Amino acid sequence: MTKTTGPVTALGLAALIALAGPALAEPPRIAVVATGGTIAMKLDPTTHAPVPALSGADLVTAVPKLKDIATIEVTEFSNVPSDYMGPDRWPALARRIDALLADPGIRGAIVLHGTDTLDQTAYFLDLTLKSDKPVVLVGAQRNASDADADGPRNLLNAARQILAEGAVGQGVTVTLNHHINAAREVRKTHTSNVETFNSGEAGILGYVDEDRVVFGRRSLRRQTLPLPERMPRVDLVAMYAGADGSQVRHAAESGAEAIVVEAYGWGNVNAEMHDAIADVIAKGVPVIVATKVADGRALPVYGFKGGGNTLRKAGAVFAGDLTPDKARILTLLALPADKDARKDQAALQRVFDK
Repeated sequence: MTKTTGPVTALGLAALIALAGPALAEPPRIAVVATGGTIAMKLDPTTHAPVPALSGADLVTAVPKLKDIATIEVTEFSNVPSDYMGPDRWPALARRIDALLADPGIRGAIVLHGTDTLDQTAYFLDLTLKSDKPVVLVGAQRNASDADADGPRNLLNAARQILAEGAVGQGVTVTLNHHINAAREVRKTHTSNVETFNSGEAGILGYVDEDRVVFGRRSLRRQTLPLPERMPRVDLVAMYAGADGSQVRHAAESGAEAIVVEAYGWGNVNAEMHDAIADVIAKGVPVIVATKVADGRALPVYGFKGGGNTLRKAGAVFAGDLTPDKARILTLLALPADKDARKDQAALQRVFDK
């Protein structure tokens, strides 16, 4: 072993700094925003049922490999079941994430969330966030007390995705069980299986593999809408065999500013629902028709009373391939504040057609 003595020249010092550079470089920074959900639950020793128990910091600490790839900065937004998430919390969450992403040193954000409404929160954020930095929503189908809990793997994979080449500009994604899904297209398809989120006919965006993250496509149907000063009330009413339209009328009479109807097939209802829909539209309450069918679009095709063609003529807007839940989210953001402007069926339809 050779020992160097004497002064280090300027050239030699520069060479040493260059060699040490990678080791001394600051690790990338990733924001983690905790909202709650099964990923943050453990079994209550008294009830033996999963309840909120872990903070975002707890969850990060449980994945020691995270510190090997990034500096994690945790924001504790909430700790609630995702069934409690909705329009009263979404705007504040969007603003908090936008503020975190405005820091030039933050590479992206991971949102820890329950799976019941995870796809809805993801779509709301995709419509409202201003940054093109990657935002990845993750959750878990198994709580932290389970021996095979899936939360830690999903959290680590989200961090790897954010740091991967090609992650910027993908929009908000939902990444569980290694699959990367676009916010607009993703849906929960199984109550308990860890392979629960998929994007139907659209397919996944990519895959977090053992050695690298592979992106196969981008979601082309994305748009950004401003957060309204006040979130409007938008109700969701399901079509069912024998429906008499009373729920549609009640929604309008009790203050709904727009109504999404979860219809059959291409967007069909019975005659009674048709009459109720036509009545509330005539009174200035927009109605958006979505389909409860997993794949395909709601389209104004059939001409019988209650068929999509007659609903379009009555003034209804069609949600295309958006699920009823997501059609409601787009309506929350796209509905004009001015009541007269809400009567412009064509303008609202253009938003849904993007």
